[in-house]
Amino acid sequence: MEYVLPVLVLLVVALVIIAVVREVHVVTIHDYERGLRFSRGHLAGLVDPGVHVTFGPLTEIRPLDVRPAMLPVEGQEVLTADGVAAKISLVARYEVGDPVAALTRDAAWQRTLYLLLQLALRDAVTRRTLDETLAARRELGPEIREAAAGRLTALGVELLEVEVRDVMLPGELKRAYASVITARKDGEAALERARAETAALRSLANAGRTVADNPGLLQLRILQELGASSGNTVVFGAPDAGLVPKAAPAAPAPHAASAPPASPARAGRSTRGDADA
Repeated sequence: MEYVLPVLVLLVVALVIIAVVREVHVVTIHDYERGLRFSRGHLAGLVDPGVHVTFGPLTEIRPLDVRPAMLPVEGQEVLTADGVAAKISLVARYEVGDPVAALTRDAAWQRTLYLLLQLALRDAVTRRTLDETLAARRELGPEIREAAAGRLTALGVELLEVEVRDVMLPGELKRAYASVITARKDGEAALERARAETAALRSLANAGRTVADNPGLLQLRILQELGASSGNTVVFGAPDAGLVPKAAPAAPAPHAASAPPASPARAGRSTRGDADA
């Protein structure tokens, strides 16, 4: 029995040491983190980056990442002012400016950030029609940020920027918008073709007036085409008689005056006289 008691004492001491060691924790706080120390359940303050030892029942250190981060807000269907259900998604960039407020004033500040962005998006879209929403897509992000920033500041979270990521429309509206864009592009193409034809006709009219004022230009143009042709056969349009100057009639020679024709009676008498002779 004299050996049993010391063994029991050593066993109890070993168990106590093991229990104490298990409650001792080593916490490392990095440069991009902030650590909140709690002592007996009460906030004792922030700790500097480094290695810290805590004892479970008495002290606790909670690290919090304070680097800027991105938060995607998945698309939600929002009714516009004209009753169209548009599915809009966001992306927000934020950072934790006050770790104490973020951990002590809200049980889940990230979830609260997500919901506040959704509510601000709904308020911004329901005041606009679908066309106004699509036209003001770049302005929606700053407007949502201003609407949610005030409530998030009380939680120690700072919104850096908010942007609209996607705007998804129902299938019928997609087809309608595609038809409108197609019709618009067809009209622009037809207008450009009409402008090109008008310009070509105007150039032809100017060329026609120039040729009419200077008939020799048509002959020069024909000679240019003949000189530029490299084949054996040349096809060109004959000039209009109204465009080519007419040649002046030749004057009669002064010594080629013709004698008046003899009368038939005289010609008959001469013939008979010759026969009698």
